[in-house]
Amino acid sequence: MGGVNTEVSTDQEAGVVDVDDQSAAAGTDPESGFDAELHERLASGVEVARAAVEEFAGAGVGEHLGSGVEAAFTTTHRFGADLSGYRGWYWACVLALVPGGELTVDEIALLPGDEALIAPEWVPWDQRVRAGDLGAGDLLPPGDDDERLVPGHTLTGDDALDELAGPIGLGREQHLSREGRALAAERWSAVRGPDAEIARSAKYHCGSCGFLVPVAGSLSTMFGVCANEFSADGQVVHLQYGCGAHSAVEKPKDTSPAVPEAFDDAAVDVVVLPQQLKAAAQARAEAEANSDRSAGADSEQPANAEQPDDKSTDQDSDSAP
Repeated sequence: MGGVNTEVSTDQEAGVVDVDDQSAAAGTDPESGFDAELHERLASGVEVARAAVEEFAGAGVGEHLGSGVEAAFTTTHRFGADLSGYRGWYWACVLALVPGGELTVDEIALLPGDEALIAPEWVPWDQRVRAGDLGAGDLLPPGDDDERLVPGHTLTGDDALDELAGPIGLGREQHLSREGRALAAERWSAVRGPDAEIARSAKYHCGSCGFLVPVAGSLSTMFGVCANEFSADGQVVHLQYGCGAHSAVEKPKDTSPAVPEAFDDAAVDVVVLPQQLKAAAQARAEAEANSDRSAGADSEQPANAEQPDDKSTDQDSDSAP
């Protein structure tokens, strides 16, 4: 398979037009000579295309998938590729035909389909590091031509940075350039800027929030650091960014009208008042006291009735001879 062309051509990337739409794509313009008869001959050349692909590939040529017109006087026939490791690929055979001529094979290629597994676009080695890739112990020195940095002895246009750099040879060796600040502002605005969804729905912005920690330098006119632990704590935010945890947010007030409590007019609720309970308890206590006194009186009456009989008996015994 070393001689197979597996590169996607410009025409192939543009897409193959179905046979039914060939007139709109290449056109059967009589002036160009590409008429319906030529197209029909090209579309019917399936066996010619298959034979050419089988001769070229040797094996792995599947069923016919269809044909389409990419340019005048040509038709591309597609066949499934039954090859190990090439799932979703197909064979493409371009047939050409001129008025008065015979079908000729113009090109044969192995191309990826919609479901084919293909290699991602090449990215140079020095551009493969992405934000968040740097780990503990990793080293990532800036390039010699890094536009984000300028030598410490040059003026940056930011008075605060220039003051921080100090006298020539005594301060930082490098500091942020104008381009470096612009790139930082672009990144910060993309994450927590005025166009963020949460910022568009917020009533207040970070520029007036008590949780905003200002930064120094020219970037202070656009950014600050959030110090609210319930929001973007410790993150750089745009002054026009906002959220629902702004220091000026107040508790919502209940403005709904009072709803009267519903009750059943036909129902009767028996409610015992405290004074009624107290009166009932006092009545029970008095009743129990009266009952106890009555019981005591009844128990003492028979004993008092027997005493006169004893005395009379004694008197009778004394008067007897």
